[in-house]
Amino acid sequence: MTAAVERPAATRHRPSTFALKQVMAITGVVFVAFTFIHMYGNLKVYWGRQALDGYATWLREVGYPLLPYKSVLWALRITLLVSLVAHVWAAVALWLRGRAARGKHRRRAMPRSMAWGARTMLPGGVWILIFVVVHLLDLTVGLIVAPESWAAQGPDGLIPAYDNLVASFSRPLMAAYYTFTMFVIAFHIWHGWRTLLQDWGITGRRIRVVWATIGALIALAIVLGNAAIPLLVLTGVIA
Repeated sequence: MTAAVERPAATRHRPSTFALKQVMAITGVVFVAFTFIHMYGNLKVYWGRQALDGYATWLREVGYPLLPYKSVLWALRITLLVSLVAHVWAAVALWLRGRAARGKHRRRAMPRSMAWGARTMLPGGVWILIFVVVHLLDLTVGLIVAPESWAAQGPDGLIPAYDNLVASFSRPLMAAYYTFTMFVIAFHIWHGWRTLLQDWGITGRRIRVVWATIGALIALAIVLGNAAIPLLVLTGVIA
């Protein structure tokens, strides 16, 4: 009698693919909420210098003196940083697992828009990650803008938001870079938003249609709200 051959137990990934997808979903919702709220705050520029600078000051003073100065702002920054690290880690881990499982085989058939969207999520995410660094250095820290922005710093190092924005977007290359990135972000949100229900196991056709419509509206609002600002600066409407 031939002895039975024992097969090694299947290797299980830790954390599980399901857990990684939940990390992607939750952090993705955090970023969608932040991007939409940030876009709403940027609209203060249409009300002029005082409105945008006042909004920037309020972000630092919210909760004060009940809470320490800038504590809410730093809590938001830490939350976003942790979410960013978790989102990137989960995305890379899922991509590597998918590549290893697929091997030389092609991706399974899917609608053309979904397939193209899936293929562009990783490069789009890398583009957005680079943009976050540039955006922070430019409009938050003020390292990339004209030297006069540094000269106008307040006592706590606050650079006037309105002057900084105009100085940045007065440069055609930066304005074009920012505008193009808004389309990349909008598409990233639109595709990621559609896959959330799949990650959460919700398959109802009606709710998926409604959910996808909401995602498309959010993406459109982000493009119209943010991409218009550098164009208006370049044309002199905002100056």
